Amino acid sequence: MHVLGIDAGGTKTLCLLADERGLILSQGRGPGANLQTSGELEVEKVLHHVMELALGDSETRPTSICLGIAGVDREDDAQTVGAIMRRIGRGSHVLVVNDALIALVAGAGSTPGIVIISGTGSISYGRNRRGYAARAGGWGHMVGDEGSGYWIGRQALAAVVREVDGRGPQTCLTGDVLAHFHVSNAAGLVRTVHIRDVPRPNVATLGPIVQRARDRGDAVAAQILERAAEELVLAAQSVASRLEMRGDAFPFILAGGVFRVVPWLVEELERRLVEVAPRCQVRLLAEEPAVGAVSLALAEAQGGADVPRYK
Repeated sequence: MHVLGIDAGGTKTLCLLADERGLILSQGRGPGANLQTSGELEVEKVLHHVMELALGDSETRPTSICLGIAGVDREDDAQTVGAIMRRIGRGSHVLVVNDALIALVAGAGSTPGIVIISGTGSISYGRNRRGYAARAGGWGHMVGDEGSGYWIGRQALAAVVREVDGRGPQTCLTGDVLAHFHVSNAAGLVRTVHIRDVPRPNVATLGPIVQRARDRGDAVAAQILERAAEELVLAAQSVASRLEMRGDAFPFILAGGVFRVVPWLVEELERRLVEVAPRCQVRLLAEEPAVGAVSLALAEAQGGADVPRYK
């Protein structure tokens, strides 16, 4: 028996082929596959591509496939993604879940816990001991995603143009951001962040710039990261409260690329989350979220995965 576990994120998509023991045999990587920003055709193309790469030249047909992708909590998106997977996963049992769930499973297995994701976007998602789930955030970069890589980058860009206009304080972010994008003045940022084909990932790369500016004592950069930490903790606190977990012992799993490149956020969330749930543990996700998708695909193949219901 073989299964596929897929993590479709805003920046990259990873597909893992595993055997009945969960041993990873091969993988396929591709660009991000977000339905709202890429569209149905592009998402299908990316998913089909990474599945082909993982399967290679073998005649293996996976018994089950688990896809973790943002947006499937919304009925219309769920129907669209479900239709895609029925086309490209024909002959396999297909399970489509929120990408936050596969990250939680990768970090906490089947036990209760809360995952805080800060990548291109952001979301907090949890599951309690009674099998109920709750989420906060994940509304997309136009109306939410506070504390994400894109949000941090957007705040840094705003600080630059505010200084240039005389509407905001001086900040070393101005020189750092211009140098990062290889432009000589703020006007050159317009083409970089508005006209290029992948503006969101471009903006989301600014996290390390903000971290370094904060380390040099820049007050504007420090304020941006303080707000990012506050927003991520607020989302986690909302989930913990609605699931009645604040008095329980469970892990907070920190997942997403921002935590790897902005280490101050990890330290700050470790400090703040203990105030949310005093018995919690806080740890970085060591595995790829796609490993959680493999676990769910195996469970689906062996009689049905236990997907928590929203409270």
